[in-house]
Formats: sequence, structure tokens, C-alpha cells
Amino acid sequence: MLDNSDCNIAAADALTLLLHNQHALGAAIEEITKWLSENGVESVADNAVVAMETLDTNAKAITDAIMRLRQA
Repeated sequence: MLDNSDCNIAAADALTLLLHNQHALGAAIEEITKWLSENGVESVADNAVVAMETLDTNAKAITDAIMRLRQA
């Protein structure tokens, strides 16, 4: 059975992997946004920028949670 410290480490490790995925998705959306802008699809590019802003906001919250778990 895992103790609380082991559970915190496991949760922090899982969140770290999710954060890496979030960064990868953000990079992919950024590339697509650039292509959309260059090809005259500004309205879709604007929506993609909003999605990237959401990823950034959530990445900050995930990072904060990881830090709290690792300090516990």
C-alpha cells in the first residue's frame, strides 16, 4: 500500500506527464495557427489563439499543483 508521500509523488509524476502533453498540444496549435494566419483563415486562427490561451492558463494551475504535491 502506498503512503501519502508515495501517492503525492505518483500524482505529481502523472501531472507532469499531462503538462508535457499540454505543452506539446500548445506547440502544435501554435504551428496550425501560424499556417491559418498565413493562408487567410483569420477567424479560425483567432479561435486557435483562444485555445492556446486556455492551455497556458491551465498549464500554470497544473504547475502549481505539481509544486504543492512535491513539497508535501
